[in-house]
Amino acid sequence: MELRHLRYFLAVAEERHFGRAAERLHMAQPPLSQQIRQLEAEVGAQLLERTTRKVDLTPAGVLFMERARSILKAADAAATDAVRAASGELGRLSIGFTGSATYELLPAVAKVAREELPDVALELHGEMLTPAQVSGLLEGSLDVGFLRPPVRVPDLNVRVIRREPLVAVLPERHRLARRRSVPLKALAHEWFITYPSHFRSVMHDAVETACRKAGFRHRVAQEVNETATLVSFVAAGFGVALVPASVQHLQITGAVYRPLAGRTENVALAMAWRGGDRSSVLARFLTVVRAHVAGPD
Repeated sequence: MELRHLRYFLAVAEERHFGRAAERLHMAQPPLSQQIRQLEAEVGAQLLERTTRKVDLTPAGVLFMERARSILKAADAAATDAVRAASGELGRLSIGFTGSATYELLPAVAKVAREELPDVALELHGEMLTPAQVSGLLEGSLDVGFLRPPVRVPDLNVRVIRREPLVAVLPERHRLARRRSVPLKALAHEWFITYPSHFRSVMHDAVETACRKAGFRHRVAQEVNETATLVSFVAAGFGVALVPASVQHLQITGAVYRPLAGRTENVALAMAWRGGDRSSVLARFLTVVRAHVAGPD
């Protein structure tokens, strides 16, 4: 049974007349009558009652007409969806966000994707360290990652989308909390809450480098994986921290953010995806992010 047979049948069933149905289908009446007889033989039931004046549906024909309409509607929808998928308008993407990008970039990406790509289903994974995102991209569990470079993996495309300064996170009762800006050297004797060193967190290395350039080696009170936990530990008075400026969108009672005085270290945020991925929906998503979310390199 072919889809064209269903279309022939529906034309006759809706017109109740072979001649009008043939005109509607832009074909001659004898071939149409022959196709309907072949369809009935294949189905194994009479679908139409023919008289010299009119054509009526048998009970089997009434049921068959309902099912035929559903099948053709589904077939048309499948064809439409295939075209939309090929153009990147329909599909699914799994996206990872490093912890410090979870609280500002994730909502921004979700908002613009909902507006520009409403039929693309997004799986958003926040608080993912850069090494975990790299593994997810290589394994295929992630399609896109928003992470902190450097990423030295030849199989991945990495494009910096913005750069931002480090800022200090202090307990609200800290001696420096009332200052408009904080010299990094003033934190030389503080205990730091940091991202993990054993996963080679990019942010851990960035903080270590910034402190070294300021003339001291930071003392680590606690290492944590998640940005929300890091800020919560600061709020509880366990230490201070350095984070990218976008983390200031995460407001936790007891913690305050202050810019660093003078020239400060900038950290890059990049978008990464598999180099061989030819997905149309991925290409469209990357274009949308570059146009609406990414800042100057």
